[in-house]
Order: sequence, then C-alpha cells, then structure tokens
Amino acid sequence: MSPKIFVTQPIPDNALARLRGVAEVELNPDSLHIVTKPELLAALKRNEYLFCLLHDTVDAEVINASPNLKLIASMAIIPAAIDVAAATARRIPVTTIPPVVTEATADLHWALLLAVARRVVEADRALRSGLFPGGQSMRFVGSEVHGKTLGIIGLGAIGEAVARRARGFGMRILYTKRHRLDEGQETALGVEYRSLDDLLRESDFVSINAALNPETVHLISHRAFALMRPSAYLVNTARGTIVDEKALVRALEEKRIAGAALDVYEREPMVEPGLINLPNVVLTPHLGSAALETRERMAGIVVENVVAVIEGRRPPNLFNPEIYSS
Repeated sequence: MSPKIFVTQPIPDNALARLRGVAEVELNPDSLHIVTKPELLAALKRNEYLFCLLHDTVDAEVINASPNLKLIASMAIIPAAIDVAAATARRIPVTTIPPVVTEATADLHWALLLAVARRVVEADRALRSGLFPGGQSMRFVGSEVHGKTLGIIGLGAIGEAVARRARGFGMRILYTKRHRLDEGQETALGVEYRSLDDLLRESDFVSINAALNPETVHLISHRAFALMRPSAYLVNTARGTIVDEKALVRALEEKRIAGAALDVYEREPMVEPGLINLPNVVLTPHLGSAALETRERMAGIVVENVVAVIEGRRPPNLFNPEIYSS
C-alpha cells in the first residue's frame, strides 16, 4: 500500500511530480486558501505524512488527533507554527529547510525600499486611473536612494545580502546587532557599527533584518519612531512582531517618518487596518521567498525529507533529532 501525503497548498510542479512518484498525494489546489483546522484534521485521518507551509498551524490538538501521522515536513526554516513538543512526545519527526531564502528575500527588501522611496506604487495606481502629471511634475516626487545612509538592524545572512546590494547604490551602511563584528569583517562588508539609538538617528532608511526573539518583539515602537528622521523610511522583511504596527500607523499619520514598506505583519494574515489606506506605505503579502527558483529549491528540500522518512532513513533536515535517540 502506497504512503499517503497531504500537501496544504500548491507547490512547484517538479517537487509535486517527485512526491507523486513515491506516494499518493492529496493536494489543496487553492493557493489563496489556508487550510482550516477542521480541514487539516480531516485530511490527516486520510494521510500519514504532512507537507505544510510557513502559514500552516499544526498544534497539539491536530497532532494528537492524528494517530497515523508519521511526519510533519515543514517548508519553514523555523517551525514556529508547529507544536514540536507534541510531535516529539509521539516520536514524530518534524523537518524544516535550511536558510536558502537569503538572496530572494534581500531582492524583495530592495524592491520595497525603492518602491516606497520613489513612490512607485502610488504612481502606478495614478497612471492606471488616467493621471499623467508630466515628466517634471512635483506630484510624485520621492527620495533619492543613491548616496544615502542605510541602517541595518540585524546583520545576519539576509542583512549582509542587503548590505552588499547597498554598496551598489553608493550608500553609507550602518548596522547594529547583539554581537559586534570584528574590524576585519566590518571592513570587508563596508559597514559601520552603531548602537540602535544612534542608527535610528542617523539613517535615511532603516532596514529590519533581525531574528524574532523576546528582545526584538516591538523593538521598533513609539520610542524608535521618535528617534528617526522625519525624512526616513522603514523597511521590514524580517518578522512582523518586531514592529509595533499601531505605533507605526501613528508615526506615519503624524509624519514623524516619511514612509514604510512591509512584507511581514504582527498578526498574519491580518494587517493593521490603519496601514491599508496610507499612501506612503508599500505592502506585500509575505513574498520574501516568492521567486520560482527559490521555491523550487525549498520544495525540493522538503521532498528529500519526506522521501527519507518513507524509505526508513533519518531525514536530512530534522528539527527534533532526540526522537532518534535510544
């Protein structure tokens, strides 16, 4: 009897074809529909393996109500929406993917930065509505990017990728992180260290690339916005809860900062209502990894994890290795 796997949303065709070569696949075909808990519970009564995405919640109730569940294969780097402890208690492997989204996320970060600085979204909407104010009109004047100061909060892999791109724009690059780099690393990257407060004061663009932990929840709130320049922009492609969205709305409405560009939100898929109609905000629905080549790599890694478990092998990207201890 063939293994049975449930895939919670469409994935790249090559990954899906490989899955179908080793198992019977049940797929939610709607890329706009996030499976509900009742739907997930029902699907796991019919299937032994779960291929889930970043936005899927797999809690203890789902895990404990699925007696035949043999694997939770997540396409996330950190399985924050999975109750790993509940899975471990039942010796169910939870697999993830390595951080292969760095360059795609940095690309999107720059797309957002440029879009908000040069008012691309506003201008696009205006043109489609029939407004063409003229090639030298002041109507959509924005901010230059070249030669400005970029302040990066969190200089991990994605932060470094953002910094590399900033050098092409001739920018002065500041950074802050928990552990300062040594002088050689700073020179190689072309970055200057600042405390968070000084970075906020000096930057024309504040780029959030920090990891989410108790110290970074609402790291950017009323106090941070008070320190930023009125001409500064905020860009966040890291985690939504690093930014206090209500404080951000207030800062934008009161013109304490010039604009913001966001790909992540505090309560995804919900977005703070006050952000929706602000013209100086660019919003995208968590598209950091949404490049076909990146998604193909991600899905391929998940398939490798699934195939390993089906074949009785330890999966290569195991998040709870203790289940294999004696």
